[in-house]
Amino acid sequence: MTERLIPTPALRRWVSDLWLAAGSSEREAQLTAEHLVGANLAGHDSHGVGMVPRYVNSLLADELQLNRHVAVAQDSGAMLVLDGQRGMGQAVTHEAMELAIGRAREHGVCVMGLKHSHHLGRVGHWAEQAIGAGMVSVHFTNAVSKPQVAPHGGKQGRFLTNPFTVGIPVPGREPVLLDFATTAIALGKVRVAHNKQVKVPPGSLLDRHGAPTDDPSVMFPPAGTPQGALLPFGGHKGYALAMVCELLGAALIGGETTRPANSTMKHAIWNNMLTIVFDPERMGSGELFSDELAAFIDWVKSAPAREGSDGILLPGEPERAMRQARAQAVPIDSGTLAQMDEAAAAIRRLRGAGPGPLSALAA
Repeated sequence: MTERLIPTPALRRWVSDLWLAAGSSEREAQLTAEHLVGANLAGHDSHGVGMVPRYVNSLLADELQLNRHVAVAQDSGAMLVLDGQRGMGQAVTHEAMELAIGRAREHGVCVMGLKHSHHLGRVGHWAEQAIGAGMVSVHFTNAVSKPQVAPHGGKQGRFLTNPFTVGIPVPGREPVLLDFATTAIALGKVRVAHNKQVKVPPGSLLDRHGAPTDDPSVMFPPAGTPQGALLPFGGHKGYALAMVCELLGAALIGGETTRPANSTMKHAIWNNMLTIVFDPERMGSGELFSDELAAFIDWVKSAPAREGSDGILLPGEPERAMRQARAQAVPIDSGTLAQMDEAAAAIRRLRGAGPGPLSALAA
């Protein structure tokens, strides 16, 4: 399937204009556009602007709620539980992280739970928000929707791609950013492969009978046909980490886990997230940490590269390289582009205004 290039500034403006037309405040529209386009710029198209059609469908189904703010559910100083009130994840999570960073400045550490958020997007974005404030952050996130990931040893979905994320600022160097789904491949990447009509890597999927497959269409079957399932990465290891994200990221803070009673939505993805934010300066080892980390990185990178390898990269380096490559334009496959044009048309039918078709901006 062909790809079209959309100029990056125009894409950001189109997403913002769409949500302004839908009814978002200027701040919410801007935060949403910055986050979604930022995911594409980082190379994570699965969490980028291709999510707009699903968000629009969620809005039309009265699931996504615009212009909501976090409400404090529990506050004991360094420990905080916030309720996103089904609001736009890009806006309510930004607020939640601002509060957590402020508490970490005050107390040295904050343990923050955010529950009942609409899809909060690429979790690495929130680690980057903490890094920008000089903070280390650790994130356990679950997602609530139709279960699509099989537990280790099973062949039917029981949870979603529950990501695990760590952000570490490094004085004088680029930060270390770990952000990955607990599945062999993220569902959004399966969606991108399906739209492009390409295969996924072996070991990523099961078909509806529980047999291994590389065909992404098993996750997007015709109505009435059973769905396949994603597989955890690393067998029992990814499965166990996904369970921890489900329990700490959701159940512990009063959020929903992924089970039938909580998965009644049509289009929404609800997220819950437990975040630990702390000030590394309070450890009293700033200079020692920086020197030791630099020496360790140099040692790791001194390993000879294997044949065919692109070299030894640190967590976060691929995203930085992709941002440079996509600074001027973002590639979007024609299938996703058609879905986004329809999303814009749906907002125009609903509100009488909209940004027009995105395809009109394609180079």
